[in-house]
Amino acid sequence: MSEEFLISAKPDLQKARADWLASLKEERRLARLTLEAYERDTRQFLQFLTGHCGGAPGLSDIAEMRPADLRAFLAARRADGAGARTLGRGLAGIRSLLRFLERKGLANAAGAGALRAPRAPKGLPKPLTAADARRVASGEGQLAEEPWIAARNAAVLALLYGSGLRIGEALGLKGADIPAMRSGSLRVTGKGSKVRIVPVLPVVAEAVAEYQRLCPYPLGNDAPLFRGARGGQLQPAIIQREMRKMRSALNLPDTATPHALRHSFATHLLGRGGDLRAIQELLGHASLSTTQVYTAVDTSRLLEIYEKAHPRA
Repeated sequence: MSEEFLISAKPDLQKARADWLASLKEERRLARLTLEAYERDTRQFLQFLTGHCGGAPGLSDIAEMRPADLRAFLAARRADGAGARTLGRGLAGIRSLLRFLERKGLANAAGAGALRAPRAPKGLPKPLTAADARRVASGEGQLAEEPWIAARNAAVLALLYGSGLRIGEALGLKGADIPAMRSGSLRVTGKGSKVRIVPVLPVVAEAVAEYQRLCPYPLGNDAPLFRGARGGQLQPAIIQREMRKMRSALNLPDTATPHALRHSFATHLLGRGGDLRAIQELLGHASLSTTQVYTAVDTSRLLEIYEKAHPRA
């Protein structure tokens, strides 16, 4: 984890925090985005403590952290506009840091454990309709001027909907993954370095093959599969920007995002009788409860159809 930011803490706490971040990366193997969020959240916490304690905090200042101190931090973050999900994640990072220090005999994590996280509103995933998802995944409505870039975008979107990949998983593929896609399956490394096998439909493999044919850059085994305009690894922001353009061109709702294609993958499988456990494995969810949210999506859609169609509704 990069330490390019100035940390408001004494050297002993800076070192302990760096050791904690290293353990999250090397031992717990947390996803890169989660690590970045924990680094940012704890950095903001230490900046708050600098004002709260009247100076840069050290290990002695957080050794007996009280719930009141943490509540003051959460209140300050809320005043800055942070929502319940952000506050909950921030509290989770602080708890993790304090538990790490407690195991080393440097702090007491009981105060953080006694504090309840802010309750985030429960929202259901918002998938696209099957027709709209097919239009997006086929590349319809693209405005890319260069054919190879249009083919690249279509291949990425086809993988998101056809195989249920996260955008980071799709953009993390290498040239060595092309033969596997031709054979109809793909090994994907997801969150927490969890490996799963996902199917690759013939239409998805064809989209990747068309991109490979048009791509002006060599797609070596160890090189990124999806390239930016200058040949570097394609960044998620490029696909997200392209999706915003397609929303306008295809008259799609604002909820039509790259991640909505993954939601659509799960919801449409479930609606066609897919087994919930199988969908859990395909999505790479650690817990079945995470996958079960799609049953609520499917039920709400059925009720919506019922209310519109039933003569007595």
